[in-house]
Amino acid sequence: MAKVVIEPGDSLERALRRFKRLCEKEGIRRDIKRSSYYEKPSERRRRKIMKQLRQRLKLERKALKLKASD
Repeated sequence: MAKVVIEPGDSLERALRRFKRLCEKEGIRRDIKRSSYYEKPSERRRRKIMKQLRQRLKLERKALKLKASD
């Protein structure tokens, strides 16, 4: 759950901006949109596999970049 502590002297607009940024970072809006409609189990599995694939490719690219700089 996203929480923002408002310090004395902070404006409401600034606190709202921090809250929105925190929600975006935690992916709260994305989760709400995803859970607002039914997702078939096959689609859920496919999304999970694609997420794993993206993470693996990201790590491989990072390893190649480090290897190339040596």
